Amino acid sequence: MDQKPIIRRHQITKDGFGKVPTDAQIPGSKVKRYFTPARVMLLSFAGIILLGALLLLLPQATTGAGISFIDALFTATSATCVTGLVVVDTGTAFTRFGQWVILAMIQLGGLGIMTFSTFFMYLFGSRLSLSSRGILQETFSQQPMQHIRGLLKTIFLATIAIEGIGAFLLTARFLFDMPPLEALYFGIFHAISAFCNAGFSLFSDSIVFYKADFVVNFTILALIVLGGLGFIVIFELHRHRPLRFSKLSLHSRLVLLMTGALIIAGTVLFFVLEFDNSLKPLSWDAKLFTAIFQSITTRTAGFNSLDISTLTNPTLFVMIILMIIGASPGSCGGGIKTTTFAINLAIIKARFHNQRDVNIFYRRVPSHIVSKTISITFFTLFLIILGTMFLLFTELAEVSHQASRGMFLELLFEVVSAFATVGLSTGVTSHLSPIGRIVIVLLMFIGRLGPLTVALAVGSKEKIHYKQAEENVLVG
Repeated sequence: MDQKPIIRRHQITKDGFGKVPTDAQIPGSKVKRYFTPARVMLLSFAGIILLGALLLLLPQATTGAGISFIDALFTATSATCVTGLVVVDTGTAFTRFGQWVILAMIQLGGLGIMTFSTFFMYLFGSRLSLSSRGILQETFSQQPMQHIRGLLKTIFLATIAIEGIGAFLLTARFLFDMPPLEALYFGIFHAISAFCNAGFSLFSDSIVFYKADFVVNFTILALIVLGGLGFIVIFELHRHRPLRFSKLSLHSRLVLLMTGALIIAGTVLFFVLEFDNSLKPLSWDAKLFTAIFQSITTRTAGFNSLDISTLTNPTLFVMIILMIIGASPGSCGGGIKTTTFAINLAIIKARFHNQRDVNIFYRRVPSHIVSKTISITFFTLFLIILGTMFLLFTELAEVSHQASRGMFLELLFEVVSAFATVGLSTGVTSHLSPIGRIVIVLLMFIGRLGPLTVALAVGSKEKIHYKQAEENVLVG
């Protein structure tokens, strides 16, 4: 009796079809299914944070008696998640070794560890796997990319060029105030911190000392804006030379338009609200320049040229809104992102006009993007509310409202700054309890990866392919 031929993997039968192997028959398939792009991103960031915290605990990393594990974990998370919130002064509490560790975490966290590993795979001629391609798409665009090799090349060349020019300009300015080697070190550190939108500074007062200095302010502002546009936009601007706005993708046009609009709106509001307060002693040109600086840095970077604790309540509330909006997708910044905010506005406009489709620049936004926009906005607001509630429990549970006037806004500001990976603070960071610092650590981590990415990483990927019965509910 003839035996039936054994159909192996990749073997085709006479009718042209092969037997599809099950997951149990493919070696390593369960492992590959577990390590989804979202989970690889989560684990890579967690790995950098843990390694960085252990390095910061070494005696060679600190100048004094050392720091606690909670403080090391907080600093490592803030650096890797390019936030900039600090519980100890970076310039005085850490040695050069500790500061280089922080700088390495800023650079790795800003671009992403998988971006570095994928780039070196290309550099040494290795082929990019489907999972690596999925990770890059999850990091930079959330949609299929045709020019990954060109994008990676643009990312690294643009990063080196922009940070290099920024470091040169800052070093040239710092040479007037410090020795050459120290000026070079300060220039490199602040250029990388600004481009990665980290907000870490070796100066105890951030750049308040240089608030009237054009070179320092303009250089840091340019680095922040370029780092917050997103590498997809930089890649398109590089490809479409000479620049024609109409030739850019809808994504790039939205990013550029919203970035400009938010900078102008933030500048006007900050200038008006602080004119008779923190801006009062400054000259007119210094007032305008300071307002521009705070408008840009508030959305993502965390540098400050004014003492945040001296600002008025309306200004702090406007800053909270700007922090929630944040930078642009595929960048080093956080927040819900400029495009998400723009699509939210388009959704509101469509609903007011009783339109089914959401249209921007005569283009219809796909329904799954609209759904994702609503989900991101809802999860962001939910986590901000939850984080604020936890901080109120940990910091003010036994304090009356009368004795803690103003603390609610300060804690809300801290939560938003952590989740949006901005790094601005009214001064409460170093006074938080250990549990409060853990809350901020979790918010920074979730904010850097994105709430949906974290949800996908810890949740199940199984989909239910049936619909429940439909019934109306009264809303509004």
